[in-house]
Amino acid sequence: MDLPVAANTEVTETEILDTVELDAANDGRATFADLGLAPALTKALEEVGYQYPTPIQERAIPVALAGRDLIASANTGTGKTAAFVLPALHRMATTPRPLSAEGLQTFGPRLLVLTPTRELATQVMDAVRGYSKYSRIHTLAILGGMPYRQQLEMLRRRVDLVVATPGRLIDHLERGRLDLSTVEMLVLDEADRMLDMGFLEPVEMIANACPENRQTLLFTATVDKAMVRLAGNLLKNPERVDVAGGSVNVSAIEQRFLRADGLEHKEKLLAHLVADPSMNKGIVFAATKRDADRLADSLSEMGYAAAPLHGDMRQQERNRTVQALRNGRVRLLVATDVAARGIDVPDVTHVINFDLPRQAEDYVHRIGRTGRAGNTGNAFSLYTRHEWGLVRGIEGYTQTRAVEHVIPGLEPRELPKRPAGGPGGTPGGRPRKSFGGHGGGFKQGGFKQGGFGGDRKPEGGFRAESPRGEGPRGERGDRPEGGFKKFGGPRDGHPRSEGPHRGEGHRQDRPARAHGAGHGGGNGGGYHPLDGAKPARDGARKHNNGPRPARVQGDGGTGGLRRPRSSAN
Repeated sequence: MDLPVAANTEVTETEILDTVELDAANDGRATFADLGLAPALTKALEEVGYQYPTPIQERAIPVALAGRDLIASANTGTGKTAAFVLPALHRMATTPRPLSAEGLQTFGPRLLVLTPTRELATQVMDAVRGYSKYSRIHTLAILGGMPYRQQLEMLRRRVDLVVATPGRLIDHLERGRLDLSTVEMLVLDEADRMLDMGFLEPVEMIANACPENRQTLLFTATVDKAMVRLAGNLLKNPERVDVAGGSVNVSAIEQRFLRADGLEHKEKLLAHLVADPSMNKGIVFAATKRDADRLADSLSEMGYAAAPLHGDMRQQERNRTVQALRNGRVRLLVATDVAARGIDVPDVTHVINFDLPRQAEDYVHRIGRTGRAGNTGNAFSLYTRHEWGLVRGIEGYTQTRAVEHVIPGLEPRELPKRPAGGPGGTPGGRPRKSFGGHGGGFKQGGFKQGGFGGDRKPEGGFRAESPRGEGPRGERGDRPEGGFKKFGGPRDGHPRSEGPHRGEGHRQDRPARAHGAGHGGGNGGGYHPLDGAKPARDGARKHNNGPRPARVQGDGGTGGLRRPRSSAN
């Protein structure tokens, strides 16, 4: 049945979608060749080690090849990228480019893929390059942060496939730089994330710029009312594929968290974990490409078959590395998040998060590399006390409590318990600022914490002597004259003129400061470094002996003199 177009129509999800509930268990073990893909695609898949499709691929590819609109519910890491890239490449490889109404050859894109982020778009582009190795496909990425002039030059040429984020694509459309009237297939990847990021209106504008008879494939992790409404506006009589269990089976993965004192402690924990004889194949996740290279080199020097995998490597190198992991020539893969997306190696037994991901969702994607095809898996996550907030975020996202694991002989140093008074050492107080060791709020005397700035400074600040205010106030001497420099003992009650002051003796290089009346527009009389004492405007001078003259108040300002204090109201 056709989907209703009116957005304000109240309909249920079952009234909109023809739902085909499918089990994720792959009993038939169909190959990619069995799905009817072009020989050029199956050859490229075999070279990278892909022989059997994942559940989402096995269900979605035939529907897409048949030309039907599709809604597929699948999480990242289940192989959904290939589920829409392969049918699109098959279509371009087996059908000629259509001609325009005038009988001329068109140059616009035939396939348009929208993704919510640049990272996901990069993943899609990498997959397209790998799968189209034996196909002549012209691709273009339209992403924010890329050189604008370079994109304009590419848009003037023939392009078959465009991968874009909504914001930059809308910019080109509004400027008339891109024509989408030749689009045959529109793919919305992670459509739920695009809606969460506020891309609903741009997505609808882009879809309206495409032909009405296009094929639309929508991939999402969740299907809520907003997604149903979007599907009703953009898709025609779609078939829905739900892969029950296509998401990560967390119950089959034993998750453990290990607290480390610092980088050196993390490396010792990693060395212990990879020495486990039960580890068949493992993936170690690092935060940066440099860390991935460094850890892979260190593990290789220790005698392990390890290799890095990150975005600075060419796609051909990455394909060879993943294939080496599948064949067993590589036992440990040290990867970054972006490079590891889409890896499907069924016999990975261990995942080690050397660095925790910044997004809790990426944690689920990472550990989903193990525990596949009905197997159990192990996930170890290393963290320092500074990363405890990331652990709490993972707990909230997965709705599970982090299980603390301690390796005998590699225990972290214990953190003293906070006193009951509050986080600052005093009831309800704020924690003291600390630049070396741990801040205030713990037991008196502090503690040593390896890798976090050395020994703690003495209580009370940076000085080693007793804190200010220690002992009875009567034992402390009176404040000397002036509060800064002692001129001969405490004040004795004599007039100011009888003791030394600024006006005589102590600054022979500087004459007595003159005082002026002042006015609202400038300063009064005073000392000038070149001219010496400047006369005051009203002729008044400060006397060196005797009582002070009355202060003169200017007509709009103090003129360098302080106002007389007014009486309290």
